[in-house]
Amino acid sequence: MSICTAGQDGDSPMLAPLLDNLQVGRRTRPDAVLGDKAYSSRANRSLLRSRKIEAVISEPSDQQGHRLRRGSKGGHPPKFDAIKYKGRNVIERGYARLKQWRGLATRYDKLAVVYRAAVVLNGVIAWLQHLSDTP
Repeated sequence: MSICTAGQDGDSPMLAPLLDNLQVGRRTRPDAVLGDKAYSSRANRSLLRSRKIEAVISEPSDQQGHRLRRGSKGGHPPKFDAIKYKGRNVIERGYARLKQWRGLATRYDKLAVVYRAAVVLNGVIAWLQHLSDTP
């Protein structure tokens, strides 16, 4: 099953449905989720905690300010593994490569199935280029 939303929709609300449909090989639960600051919410963090998945998501400065303003009621800062977070750049570079296709970056396609086909085709081409670059 694939999940495709409108281009203007945010990514963060789709974390729960994505995790529900995630499967890599036999595994259905990742060890950790690496996300940018947009994924930093109480709902996402509690969802990951309930599923025993480590959240490697940096805390935005406005959330830090809110927490600090509340004082002792603000709680502790969320656990953050900066070394694991550095691995997120691999994903970001993949998205940058995807967005080199103008149709994907601007979402010209009206049908989700056509858009998804373009994403899959882009991935196949990248995989084939990787195979030809490997000695």
